[in-house]
Amino acid sequence: MLRLQNIACRRIARQVLCALVVCGLHCARVSAMPSPPYADKQKTQPPTIRWSETQSGCTFSRGDDGKYRYGLWSRDLGIVLAVDARELQVIRHRIEPIFGVLLTIRYRGPGTLETSSEGITLQFLKHFKVVQPVLDPDDYTQKIQADADAADAETRRWVARHPQKKEKTEAREQDYQKSVSELIDFLGRNSLRPAHLNSGNPEVSGWVFFDTKNKWLGGWKSQEDFVLRVPLAGYIFEFPFKLPPTPGELLLQKRP
Repeated sequence: MLRLQNIACRRIARQVLCALVVCGLHCARVSAMPSPPYADKQKTQPPTIRWSETQSGCTFSRGDDGKYRYGLWSRDLGIVLAVDARELQVIRHRIEPIFGVLLTIRYRGPGTLETSSEGITLQFLKHFKVVQPVLDPDDYTQKIQADADAADAETRRWVARHPQKKEKTEAREQDYQKSVSELIDFLGRNSLRPAHLNSGNPEVSGWVFFDTKNKWLGGWKSQEDFVLRVPLAGYIFEFPFKLPPTPGELLLQKRP
């Protein structure tokens, strides 16, 4: 009886072992199978064209207008990034803490190039590498106007409770409303807008802005590191830059 039990146990053990071997071979075949085509497409990133001072097609200059300019050409497409030397100092004096750069896009190809500010980002490398998306000028204008309307309503209520301080309070509110109007006007006239570039219209230029109202931003260093990324024509154009480019540098706007 004991012998029959031992035979049965060995038979069961062999069956279990065979099952494990078959399962292992199947798993190995599955893991060795190539990924489906759509998986590779999801991971594929547009090729990057990066600005470098030693790279062909890249330029750098200091302008009499107080701006640093970084130029990058690739085939028929060129982008010039211009940033004010005092941009980090100017931020704190704006009614909104926004960081701005001026972009110029040039196209000398035979066809048509569609351009827009969509997808542009600015990375702040010395602040936990925070990445801020470009502000939509129309949406941001609506936000600024809504904030201004709310501030005006609050000022009226405050003056009604403190009439003895009416003159000073209203004067301060008028200055604020004037600054709001100037900013809204600037965004409307000078922001980078979508464009169709071709031989008859080869260039578009405009400002793009990024919000710095973030708990990780502020307390600017004496020299800051940034990376501006511009998706265009199936590529990512990268502009690494510093403010100032060399420590302690002071670039002033020259008088005409």
